[in-house]
Amino acid sequence: MKAWIPDPDRLLVMVDKPMPEPGVGEVLVQVEACGVCRTDLHLVEGDLPPRHPAISPGHQVVGRVVGGDGDVGQRVGVAWLRWTCGACRYCLDGKENLCLSSAYTGWDADGGYAEYLTVPAAYVYALPEGAPAEKLAPLLCAGIVGYRALLRADLPEGGRLGVYGFGASAHLTAQAAIAHGAVVHVVTRSSAARQLALELGAASAGDRPPEPLDAAILFAPVGDLVPVALAALDRGGTLAVAGIHLTDIPTLNYERHLFQERTLRSVTANTRADGRAYLDLSLGRPPHVSTTPYPFDRAASALRDLADGQVNGAAVLMLG
Repeated sequence: MKAWIPDPDRLLVMVDKPMPEPGVGEVLVQVEACGVCRTDLHLVEGDLPPRHPAISPGHQVVGRVVGGDGDVGQRVGVAWLRWTCGACRYCLDGKENLCLSSAYTGWDADGGYAEYLTVPAAYVYALPEGAPAEKLAPLLCAGIVGYRALLRADLPEGGRLGVYGFGASAHLTAQAAIAHGAVVHVVTRSSAARQLALELGAASAGDRPPEPLDAAILFAPVGDLVPVALAALDRGGTLAVAGIHLTDIPTLNYERHLFQERTLRSVTANTRADGRAYLDLSLGRPPHVSTTPYPFDRAASALRDLADGQVNGAAVLMLG
Protein backbone atom coordinates (compact mmCIF):
# COMPACT_ATOMS: atom_id res chain seq x y z
CA MET A 1 0.00 0.00 0.00
CA LYS A 2 0.98 3.65 -0.36
CA ALA A 3 1.76 5.55 2.83
CA TRP A 4 3.47 8.74 3.99
CA ILE A 5 6.29 8.85 6.57
CA PRO A 6 8.30 11.74 8.08
CA ASP A 7 11.28 13.01 6.11
CA PRO A 8 13.88 15.41 7.57
CA ASP A 9 14.08 17.51 4.41
CA ARG A 10 10.53 17.46 3.01
CA LEU A 11 8.28 16.97 6.06
CA LEU A 12 6.81 13.83 4.47
CA VAL A 13 7.75 11.34 1.77
CA MET A 14 5.53 8.71 0.15
CA VAL A 15 6.67 5.08 0.38
CA ASP A 16 5.39 1.56 -0.23
CA LYS A 17 4.55 -0.35 2.94
CA PRO A 18 3.29 -3.89 3.42
CA MET A 19 -0.45 -4.17 3.97
CA PRO A 20 -1.03 -4.22 7.73
CA GLU A 21 -2.45 -7.38 9.26
CA PRO A 22 -4.95 -6.98 12.12
CA GLY A 23 -4.12 -8.75 15.36
CA VAL A 24 -6.53 -10.32 17.83
CA GLY A 25 -9.32 -7.86 18.62
CA GLU A 26 -8.28 -5.48 15.83
CA VAL A 27 -9.94 -4.38 12.61
CA LEU A 28 -8.41 -3.54 9.24
CA VAL A 29 -9.73 -0.19 7.98
CA GLN A 30 -9.58 1.10 4.41
CA VAL A 31 -9.15 4.87 4.65
CA GLU A 32 -11.62 7.23 2.96
CA ALA A 33 -10.28 10.46 4.44
CA CYS A 34 -7.88 11.64 7.13
CA GLY A 35 -7.81 15.04 8.77
CA VAL A 36 -4.51 16.90 8.99
CA CYS A 37 -3.80 17.86 12.59
CA ARG A 38 -1.22 20.18 14.14
CA THR A 39 -0.14 17.18 16.21
CA ASP A 40 0.97 15.55 12.94
CA LEU A 41 3.10 18.63 12.30
CA HIS A 42 4.62 18.44 15.80
CA LEU A 43 5.45 14.80 15.12
CA VAL A 44 7.21 15.27 11.79
CA GLU A 45 9.03 18.41 13.00
CA GLY A 46 10.30 16.61 16.10
CA ASP A 47 8.40 18.55 18.77
CA LEU A 48 6.94 15.18 19.76
CA PRO A 49 9.74 12.61 20.09
CA PRO A 50 9.05 9.96 17.41
CA ARG A 51 8.29 6.52 18.83
CA HIS A 52 9.02 4.81 15.52
CA PRO A 53 11.30 6.15 12.76
CA ALA A 54 8.95 5.38 9.84
CA ILE A 55 5.55 5.94 11.43
CA SER A 56 2.68 7.11 9.22
CA PRO A 57 0.93 10.02 10.98
CA GLY A 58 -2.79 10.74 11.00
CA HIS A 59 -5.48 10.17 13.60
CA GLN A 60 -8.69 11.70 12.22
CA VAL A 61 -9.63 8.79 10.02
CA VAL A 62 -12.89 8.01 8.27
CA GLY A 63 -12.90 4.57 6.70
CA ARG A 64 -14.55 1.21 6.30
CA VAL A 65 -13.84 -2.09 8.05
CA VAL A 66 -12.51 -4.57 5.49
CA GLY A 67 -11.13 -7.28 7.78
CA GLY A 68 -10.30 -8.41 11.29
CA ASP A 69 -12.55 -8.79 14.33
CA GLY A 70 -15.32 -6.40 13.31
CA ASP A 71 -18.33 -5.94 11.08
CA VAL A 72 -16.94 -5.94 7.55
CA GLY A 73 -18.42 -3.04 5.61
CA GLN A 74 -19.11 -0.86 8.66
CA ARG A 75 -18.16 2.79 8.33
CA VAL A 76 -16.00 3.85 11.27
CA GLY A 77 -13.91 6.67 12.66
CA VAL A 78 -10.43 6.22 14.12
CA ALA A 79 -9.20 8.83 16.57
CA TRP A 80 -6.01 9.71 18.50
CA LEU A 81 -6.55 7.38 21.48
CA ARG A 82 -5.71 3.88 20.23
CA TRP A 83 -5.42 1.75 23.37
CA THR A 84 -5.46 1.88 27.17
CA CYS A 85 -4.68 -0.85 29.67
CA GLY A 86 -8.05 -0.81 31.47
CA ALA A 87 -6.35 -1.83 34.72
CA CYS A 88 -4.35 1.13 36.07
CA ARG A 89 -5.89 3.47 38.65
CA TYR A 90 -6.63 6.08 36.01
CA CYS A 91 -8.52 3.67 33.76
CA LEU A 92 -10.44 2.27 36.72
CA ASP A 93 -11.37 5.83 37.77
CA GLY A 94 -12.80 6.76 34.36
CA LYS A 95 -9.69 8.76 33.37
CA GLU A 96 -8.33 6.54 30.63
CA ASN A 97 -6.85 9.59 28.90
CA LEU A 98 -4.23 9.51 31.68
CA CYS A 99 -3.51 5.77 31.36
CA LEU A 100 0.09 4.91 32.19
CA SER A 101 0.33 2.62 29.14
CA SER A 102 -1.83 4.46 26.63
CA ALA A 103 -1.04 4.24 22.91
CA TYR A 104 -1.94 6.61 20.09
CA THR A 105 -2.86 6.38 16.41
CA GLY A 106 -0.17 7.85 14.18
CA TRP A 107 2.39 7.92 17.00
CA ASP A 108 2.62 4.43 18.47
CA ALA A 109 1.13 2.72 15.41
CA ASP A 110 0.63 3.73 11.78
CA GLY A 111 -2.18 6.18 11.21
CA GLY A 112 -4.33 7.48 8.40
CA TYR A 113 -1.68 8.96 6.10
CA ALA A 114 -1.92 5.56 4.43
CA GLU A 115 -4.39 3.54 2.39
CA TYR A 116 -5.08 1.10 5.24
CA LEU A 117 -4.50 0.90 8.99
CA THR A 118 -5.30 -1.41 11.88
CA VAL A 119 -6.82 -0.40 15.21
CA PRO A 120 -8.35 -2.22 18.20
CA ALA A 121 -12.05 -2.70 17.49
CA ALA A 122 -12.97 -1.27 20.92
CA TYR A 123 -11.49 2.10 19.95
CA VAL A 124 -13.37 2.85 16.73
CA TYR A 125 -16.51 4.98 16.49
CA ALA A 126 -19.48 4.04 14.34
CA LEU A 127 -20.17 6.70 11.70
CA PRO A 128 -23.24 7.35 9.53
CA GLU A 129 -23.25 6.41 5.87
CA GLY A 130 -24.62 9.61 4.42
CA ALA A 131 -22.28 12.28 5.78
CA PRO A 132 -19.30 13.34 3.61
CA ALA A 133 -16.00 11.90 4.84
CA GLU A 134 -14.39 15.32 4.38
CA LYS A 135 -16.73 16.81 7.00
CA LEU A 136 -16.57 13.88 9.42
CA ALA A 137 -12.78 13.55 9.64
CA PRO A 138 -12.08 16.76 11.65
CA LEU A 139 -14.66 15.76 14.25
CA LEU A 140 -12.47 12.83 15.30
CA CYS A 141 -9.72 14.91 16.91
CA ALA A 142 -10.28 18.61 16.37
CA GLY A 143 -13.84 18.16 17.55
CA ILE A 144 -13.35 15.59 20.31
CA VAL A 145 -10.29 17.18 21.93
CA GLY A 146 -11.85 20.63 21.63
CA TYR A 147 -14.91 19.27 23.41
CA ARG A 148 -12.75 17.98 26.26
CA ALA A 149 -10.99 21.36 26.43
CA LEU A 150 -14.39 23.01 26.75
CA LEU A 151 -15.25 20.70 29.65
CA ARG A 152 -11.90 21.46 31.29
CA ALA A 153 -12.50 25.21 30.97
CA ASP A 154 -15.49 25.03 33.36
CA LEU A 155 -17.51 27.55 31.35
CA PRO A 156 -20.65 28.52 33.29
CA GLU A 157 -24.00 28.50 31.52
CA GLY A 158 -24.29 31.60 29.36
CA GLY A 159 -20.69 32.51 30.21
CA ARG A 160 -18.05 34.47 28.34
CA LEU A 161 -15.48 32.25 26.60
CA GLY A 162 -12.21 33.38 25.08
CA VAL A 163 -10.76 31.29 22.22
CA TYR A 164 -7.09 31.90 21.41
CA GLY A 165 -6.19 30.69 17.92
CA PHE A 166 -8.87 29.72 15.44
CA GLY A 167 -7.94 26.63 13.48
CA ALA A 168 -9.62 23.25 13.04
CA SER A 169 -10.33 22.52 16.70
CA ALA A 170 -11.18 26.06 17.74
CA HIS A 171 -13.79 26.65 15.04
CA LEU A 172 -15.66 23.49 16.07
CA THR A 173 -15.37 24.15 19.80
CA ALA A 174 -16.60 27.72 19.44
CA GLN A 175 -19.74 26.43 17.72
CA ALA A 176 -20.39 23.92 20.49
CA ALA A 177 -20.09 26.70 23.08
CA ILE A 178 -22.32 29.11 21.14
CA ALA A 179 -24.95 26.39 20.70
CA HIS A 180 -25.14 26.16 24.50
CA GLY A 181 -25.59 29.90 24.97
CA ALA A 182 -22.02 31.07 25.50
CA VAL A 183 -20.70 34.46 24.39
CA VAL A 184 -17.53 33.67 22.47
CA HIS A 185 -14.65 36.08 21.86
CA VAL A 186 -11.97 34.90 19.41
CA VAL A 187 -8.38 36.15 19.49
CA THR A 188 -6.43 35.50 16.30
CA ARG A 189 -4.12 37.40 13.95
CA SER A 190 -5.55 35.86 10.77
CA SER A 191 -8.05 38.07 8.96
CA ALA A 192 -9.61 35.03 7.27
CA ALA A 193 -10.01 33.30 10.65
CA ARG A 194 -11.57 36.44 12.14
CA GLN A 195 -14.10 36.54 9.33
CA LEU A 196 -14.92 32.85 9.79
CA ALA A 197 -15.32 33.32 13.56
CA LEU A 198 -17.82 36.12 13.10
CA GLU A 199 -19.72 34.15 10.45
CA LEU A 200 -20.02 31.25 12.92
CA GLY A 201 -21.51 33.48 15.61
CA ALA A 202 -18.60 34.79 17.67
CA ALA A 203 -19.38 38.02 19.49
CA SER A 204 -15.97 39.44 18.58
CA ALA A 205 -12.79 38.49 16.75
CA GLY A 206 -9.68 40.58 17.16
CA ASP A 207 -6.50 41.18 19.14
CA ARG A 208 -8.07 40.92 22.60
CA PRO A 209 -11.45 40.16 24.17
CA PRO A 210 -13.53 43.29 24.83
CA GLU A 211 -14.70 42.15 28.29
CA PRO A 212 -13.44 39.94 31.15
CA LEU A 213 -13.79 36.21 30.50
CA ASP A 214 -15.34 33.47 32.61
CA ALA A 215 -13.23 30.86 30.81
CA ALA A 216 -10.73 30.59 27.97
CA ILE A 217 -9.16 27.91 25.79
CA LEU A 218 -5.70 28.27 24.28
CA PHE A 219 -5.50 26.40 20.97
CA ALA A 220 -2.42 28.12 19.56
CA PRO A 221 0.76 26.25 20.66
CA VAL A 222 2.31 29.49 21.90
CA GLY A 223 3.35 29.66 25.55
CA ASP A 224 3.64 33.48 25.40
CA LEU A 225 -0.16 33.61 25.19
CA VAL A 226 -0.70 31.90 28.56
CA PRO A 227 -0.13 35.05 30.69
CA VAL A 228 -2.11 37.08 28.16
CA ALA A 229 -5.10 34.76 28.42
CA LEU A 230 -4.86 34.49 32.22
CA ALA A 231 -4.83 38.27 32.55
CA ALA A 232 -8.04 38.45 30.48
CA LEU A 233 -9.92 36.16 32.90
CA ASP A 234 -12.41 37.51 35.38
CA ARG A 235 -12.18 36.41 39.02
CA GLY A 236 -12.57 32.65 39.33
CA GLY A 237 -11.98 32.07 35.62
CA THR A 238 -10.24 29.05 34.10
CA LEU A 239 -7.80 28.78 31.21
CA ALA A 240 -7.53 25.36 29.52
CA VAL A 241 -4.52 24.70 27.27
CA ALA A 242 -5.71 22.36 24.52
CA GLY A 243 -2.54 21.40 22.66
CA ILE A 244 -0.27 18.39 23.11
CA HIS A 245 2.74 20.68 22.59
CA LEU A 246 3.32 24.23 23.84
CA THR A 247 6.34 26.49 23.67
CA ASP A 248 7.74 27.62 27.03
CA ILE A 249 5.48 29.70 29.26
CA PRO A 250 7.01 33.00 30.43
CA THR A 251 7.26 33.83 34.13
CA LEU A 252 3.80 34.46 35.59
CA ASN A 253 3.00 37.28 37.96
CA TYR A 254 0.97 35.81 40.79
CA GLU A 255 -1.21 38.85 41.43
CA ARG A 256 -1.94 39.64 37.78
CA HIS A 257 -2.28 36.12 36.40
CA LEU A 258 -3.36 33.72 39.15
CA PHE A 259 -4.66 35.55 42.19
CA GLN A 260 -8.44 35.80 42.74
CA GLU A 261 -8.74 32.07 42.09
CA ARG A 262 -7.88 31.99 38.43
CA THR A 263 -7.04 28.47 37.29
CA LEU A 264 -4.61 27.15 34.66
CA ARG A 265 -5.32 23.64 33.33
CA SER A 266 -3.86 21.34 30.70
CA VAL A 267 -5.84 19.02 28.45
CA THR A 268 -4.53 15.51 27.78
CA ALA A 269 -6.07 13.57 24.87
CA ASN A 270 -9.62 12.36 25.57
CA THR A 271 -11.58 9.41 26.84
CA ARG A 272 -13.78 7.29 24.61
CA ALA A 273 -16.73 8.66 26.58
CA ASP A 274 -15.71 12.16 25.45
CA GLY A 275 -15.59 10.91 21.88
CA ARG A 276 -19.02 9.31 22.01
CA ALA A 277 -20.56 12.36 23.71
CA TYR A 278 -19.13 14.80 21.18
CA LEU A 279 -20.04 12.69 18.15
CA ASP A 280 -23.59 12.25 19.46
CA LEU A 281 -23.80 16.02 19.87
CA SER A 282 -22.27 16.92 16.50
CA LEU A 283 -24.01 14.25 14.44
CA GLY A 284 -27.34 15.21 15.98
CA ARG A 285 -26.76 18.90 15.32
CA PRO A 286 -24.02 19.08 12.67
CA PRO A 287 -21.65 22.05 12.99
CA HIS A 288 -20.33 23.99 10.04
CA VAL A 289 -17.02 22.25 9.28
CA SER A 290 -14.69 24.50 7.31
CA THR A 291 -12.40 22.22 5.30
CA THR A 292 -9.79 22.35 2.57
CA PRO A 293 -9.54 18.96 0.79
CA TYR A 294 -6.23 17.67 -0.55
CA PRO A 295 -5.67 14.61 -2.76
CA PHE A 296 -3.78 11.87 -0.93
CA ASP A 297 -0.69 12.43 -3.08
CA ARG A 298 -0.47 16.02 -1.78
CA ALA A 299 -0.18 15.21 1.91
CA ALA A 300 3.17 16.98 2.18
CA SER A 301 1.63 20.13 0.70
CA ALA A 302 -1.28 19.96 3.15
CA LEU A 303 1.09 19.75 6.12
CA ARG A 304 3.24 22.56 4.75
CA ASP A 305 0.19 24.78 4.26
CA LEU A 306 -0.85 24.08 7.84
CA ALA A 307 2.63 25.03 9.06
CA ASP A 308 2.46 28.27 7.05
CA GLY A 309 -0.98 29.24 8.36
CA GLN A 310 -2.60 28.85 4.96
CA VAL A 311 -5.50 26.60 6.06
CA ASN A 312 -8.71 28.26 7.23
CA GLY A 313 -10.42 25.57 9.29
CA ALA A 314 -9.24 21.99 8.71
CA ALA A 315 -7.17 20.33 5.96
CA VAL A 316 -8.34 16.85 4.98
CA LEU A 317 -6.59 14.19 2.88
CA MET A 318 -9.03 12.46 0.52
CA LEU A 319 -8.50 8.82 -0.45
CA GLY A 320 -11.98 7.49 -1.16
